[in-house]
Amino acid sequence: MRNSRKIVAQMLAFTALAWILAAAPACSTAPKTTAERRVLSTDTNAFVARAKETDPSLAKFFDNCVGFAVIPEIGKGGVILGGAYGKGQLFDRTGRLVGYCDVSQGSIGAQIGGQTFGEMVFFENEKAFSDFKGGKFSLTAQASAVALSAGAAAASRYDNGIALFVMNPQGLMLEASVGGQQFGYQALADVYEDRLDNE
Repeated sequence: MRNSRKIVAQMLAFTALAWILAAAPACSTAPKTTAERRVLSTDTNAFVARAKETDPSLAKFFDNCVGFAVIPEIGKGGVILGGAYGKGQLFDRTGRLVGYCDVSQGSIGAQIGGQTFGEMVFFENEKAFSDFKGGKFSLTAQASAVALSAGAAAASRYDNGIALFVMNPQGLMLEASVGGQQFGYQALADVYEDRLDNE
């Protein structure tokens, strides 16, 4: 009995630590410098181009969404204790950049190794888009993403106003769920205001 309580306490502590580690970089959602923003923009554009080439049926989401977020690289890794983090950009239905986003995730369980992948989140309606821009958007523990391959998006549908796609998983990871991801958001106007304040 005492051992089981100790195990539960350790698991709770590990879980809390995972969330702290995953969320730690989130204090600065947008890249801090102009050079870093350019790199992110280049990486984002390359990821979108690759995604469209990999699965042309993804066009239906670009054509019909009210907005979409692209996180070109999310690093995820751990042994038992896991965490993930990545920065991205948010666009409106026309493809115009409206702000920056980041994603963090902490987990504990059967996992080993590391993984890097990119993620796209499409928003079906204004409510989902607005909720994301509220800066406290999160996915349920049961949330799942579609791994992009030829024709994969054709059979995909929105769930609770969003559709998620991942691409280019690399490395060894026994658990690659997007469940529990938390997103931050910083509007483009706020980024420029911060830059002016620091000049």
